[in-house]
Amino acid sequence: MDIKQLRAKAMKLPLTPGVYIMKNTENEIIYIGKAKALRNRVSQYFGSPHNHGIKVRRMVENVNDFDYILVASEFEALVLECSLIKQHRPKYNILLKDDKGYGYIKVTNDGWPTLEAVKQKQDDGAVYYGPFASAGYVSKAVRDAKAIFGLPTCNKHFPKDINRNTRPCLHYHIKNCAAACCGKMSESEYLDSHKDALSLLLNGGGDVMRKLKTEMQQAAENLEFERAARMRDRIASIQKTWQKQNVVAVKSGLQDVFAIADGREKSCLTVLRYSEGKLYDTECFILDKIENPQEDRLRLLTEYYTLRDSIPGRISVDSEPADCELLEKWLTEKRGKKCEVFIPKQGEGLKLIALARENATEKLSRYTGKNEKQYRVLEDLGKTLGLSSAPEYIEAYDISHTAGEETVGGMIVFKDGKSFKNAYRRFAVRGIANDDCAAMAQVLERRFDEYLKSENKEEGFGRLPDLILLDGGKGEVNAVRAVLLQKGISVPVFGMVKDGKHRTRAIATSGAEIAINDNRAVFTLVADMQEEVHRFAITYHRQKRAKSSLSATLTQIEGVGQTRAKALLKHFGTLAAVREADLNSLYAVEGLPAPVAEKVYAFFHEQETTDGEENV
Repeated sequence: MDIKQLRAKAMKLPLTPGVYIMKNTENEIIYIGKAKALRNRVSQYFGSPHNHGIKVRRMVENVNDFDYILVASEFEALVLECSLIKQHRPKYNILLKDDKGYGYIKVTNDGWPTLEAVKQKQDDGAVYYGPFASAGYVSKAVRDAKAIFGLPTCNKHFPKDINRNTRPCLHYHIKNCAAACCGKMSESEYLDSHKDALSLLLNGGGDVMRKLKTEMQQAAENLEFERAARMRDRIASIQKTWQKQNVVAVKSGLQDVFAIADGREKSCLTVLRYSEGKLYDTECFILDKIENPQEDRLRLLTEYYTLRDSIPGRISVDSEPADCELLEKWLTEKRGKKCEVFIPKQGEGLKLIALARENATEKLSRYTGKNEKQYRVLEDLGKTLGLSSAPEYIEAYDISHTAGEETVGGMIVFKDGKSFKNAYRRFAVRGIANDDCAAMAQVLERRFDEYLKSENKEEGFGRLPDLILLDGGKGEVNAVRAVLLQKGISVPVFGMVKDGKHRTRAIATSGAEIAINDNRAVFTLVADMQEEVHRFAITYHRQKRAKSSLSATLTQIEGVGQTRAKALLKHFGTLAAVREADLNSLYAVEGLPAPVAEKVYAFFHEQETTDGEENV
């Protein structure tokens, strides 16, 4: 079906809750969604493409048909949507690649016991502890516990492999293993260390620390200083490595904290999982760019907990998801008792959100290869201006003239926090004098006329910026916003306000100002852009004024007007070159008749003769 047929079919849908299923030409399911009113939601896809983000447009381009399932309520639609997405994993749904699962601590009982982190229980006679909420964290915890107590991490089996090696490996020399394989650890010492390591994993550091301190004191009293030193080192290792960690069983109460960092093409979701005030797991997911913050947060939360059986009593989110009450009802039903979705505004909760967002930003900047510090400045700028994501591609504009003469506009681009000179552009303003607001409006109108001719390019006029900054105040902002509104283009526009000494002071909106001097990095970035666009615009203005002055000299010659003066300067480059040109060179100038060329030659050479006579 084409778009018109799909829209006609969508307009026949009922205004009732349901789930819609988009399919491609091969009848594959490519997208699943829910709706409170099917007709309204599905018909939106097949309206104007300018109302959709890139990902939705791509999905719609691949839709050949759709099915739908009616349900009794929006809640049933949410439950069915989650079930179908989990079953079919459609291409255009937000899909979390989840390689994590529950973890177990395995203790073998053949020979000397060993500790292992595994994801599945097996019927092999070993003892399993768990399940624990994160297999990844269990693996790290077991590795750390072995290092603290000098237990081997190799595949050797004791006691049969003792003394098969003549010398210990690197792990012994970096004090991560006591080298039981070389006989440097007795069976009783091994069993004590194994017991302490298992206690640390299951019960935390409290009991083990007390035991080690007692043993250290006893060893010191018995003048066993080497043993006392080992106990001291283990205590220090636990304090350094373990105090901020805790393996938490699935049945324990949890709090999860969600935050998203947005880039231009990708976003990153980070989940921090807490128990009893301690962070026990972190998960990060790189996603396609978040285009609808509320709807996408709803989908991310539902998919995340569709993949997990462990749901905490509180879920903190950096921004409110769509249908929050519906989401809470679904989470509560799945958990079996109340679950609250919370959006912190202050205090400790807000600090946890900030930590989650910081982790997401770092992960995203590493994934996209961008400098983390620059990305954070852009993210702070976006937050200051109330943008939904960090403005990675910024255009700044300035107008320059002298008493209304030779008015020009300059456009510079900052990409990923740095000047991007390949995308700089210049404008000669036409028919406007002494009106910066009108000049700015003309420049932006011409810029976006070019965009509409060549949109979807990577740079230059064919790419929409994430942010527009104007050298000026609310007058310029209002003038440009009117241009964008008339052209149906949605890009945030702000002004860069200067103080009495021509230095950056604040950001201007259509009717107020936003202070930026509290954030030194943001202030510096805006000031750099304002200074650069001013330099670029005034340089162009001076060039234009200089050419105008040269043209004025040439127009003194009979038969030479502005057009012929520009042709001469274009051909020769400078006034000096015109002065030194011979007649044959002047005859070669396009659009310059031979009689006029002779008058140009005579004008300069008569001046030289006169000058020479005066100097005699």
